[in-house]
Amino acid sequence: MMFTLEAEDPHSKARAGRVTTDRGVIETPIFMPVGTQGTVKAIEQRELVELGAQIILGNTYHLYLRPSEEVLSKMGGLHKFMNWQKPVLTDSGGFQIFSLKEIMKLSEEGAAFSSHIDGSRHFFSPERVMEIQRCIGSDIMMLLDECTPYPATHDYAKSSMERSMRWAKRCKTAVETTEPRYGARQFAFGIGQGSVFKDLRRESLETLCEIGFDGYAIGGLAVGEKAEMMYDIVDFSTDFMPKEQPRYLMGVGTPQNILECIERGVDMFDCVMPTRNARNAQLFTTKGRINLRNAKHRFDETPIDVGLENYASANFSRAYLRHLFIADEILALQLASQHNIAFYLWLVRTARQHILAGTYSAWKRDFLSESYPQ
Repeated sequence: MMFTLEAEDPHSKARAGRVTTDRGVIETPIFMPVGTQGTVKAIEQRELVELGAQIILGNTYHLYLRPSEEVLSKMGGLHKFMNWQKPVLTDSGGFQIFSLKEIMKLSEEGAAFSSHIDGSRHFFSPERVMEIQRCIGSDIMMLLDECTPYPATHDYAKSSMERSMRWAKRCKTAVETTEPRYGARQFAFGIGQGSVFKDLRRESLETLCEIGFDGYAIGGLAVGEKAEMMYDIVDFSTDFMPKEQPRYLMGVGTPQNILECIERGVDMFDCVMPTRNARNAQLFTTKGRINLRNAKHRFDETPIDVGLENYASANFSRAYLRHLFIADEILALQLASQHNIAFYLWLVRTARQHILAGTYSAWKRDFLSESYPQ
């Protein structure tokens, strides 16, 4: 993977760069809209391009169950299947497996689990997960690992992390002994684990760097720990992640989380929050959060966000969008989801501009103080 570091903020660890894949260049910091099952909920692919999405995220577990490897292979991979020409990153599905503890059995070989759809039994080994992602056609493939629960004892977190590192070696071997599919390179990211224990985080990342991957991720955070604890672990972890490769914080998060972690050296983010919250009438704006179901918006003629004027939601009043939600109209979900994705992409794009200008820390402080105070 070609990662070019373009600028570093003089007052923090924030950085701007470019990740080059065969399906396009990704300007960092970047937010990746979550398209778990081959779709970003309520947003059509052309709209994602118009909103400025440069890469989306899919999920190996869900795509494996449906539409299935057979369908994806016959259709020429996920990109062709869903008519998306830009890069795709796929999570390994490990988080989904381990969140189904009552129907999952973990061993050194991998994870046996039951489908949440029909109860059928399946098995994910590290090698199998990489094989499935080859079939999907993922531009960036994530390793199978255990997302350590929080809270966890040091002993449990150490055992879990060490098994994930053994799996990482097997994933690397699987990548080296198989070929990319559909005419594009497929890169693999290692995932650091270790819960909130710094000695384990360091050991994990040093092990991954020794194995050697195209990029590195921080996993196992935003699972119940306090935000300040997450920030501390992120700040610590990025010191052990190669400067010349992309850094990805998995499953994070709120606008505050993203800006704080950019300041601590992270390049890539994903989270279901913008689309999930949109479907519940909660919108993120350049002036803070709003809940469209609140009665105060009933006669509100103002647009959702005067700071985002070039998107579909800017053409409609808050009163109208509130009406759509109250009336259970599908258009409400579409417009709200478009808006939240537009906001998240605006957020990282603006952060990048300030990193390039050398003004990131001051801008972040002022923006959060005014619009998203702690």
